[in-house]
This record gives sequence, C-alpha cells and structure tokens, in this order.
Amino acid sequence: MWDHNRFAASRPAIERVVESPYVRGAVTGIGVVTAIAGLAELASVVSRRRPRADSTHVES
Repeated sequence: MWDHNRFAASRPAIERVVESPYVRGAVTGIGVVTAIAGLAELASVVSRRRPRADSTHVES
C-alpha cells in the first residue's frame, strides 16, 4: 500500500513526505492505537451487556 500510492505519486511534495519512515511509523502507530481503543470499547460494551428481562428463553 505504501509503495503504490497514486495520489502521492501525482504530487512530488506529498510523495517525499509519504515516503518518510517517520511518517509511515506515525501513521502505523496511530492505527494501532485506534485499533486497541476500539477493541477496549467493544470489550466494555460486551461486558456491560445484560440479558433482557423479556427474553423468550424458558428454563425447564
């Protein structure tokens, strides 16, 4: 994905910035932090979920 970016290739100034290992690392780091935050939020929602009182499950 980093090697074949048509948008960056069409603009030389952007291409130089996008090819920087620092920019690539920053973008990757932001993506990892976002993914971890999303998983933490999902885990929080799932752990707080309670069974509904009007469920159709009948115990025998």
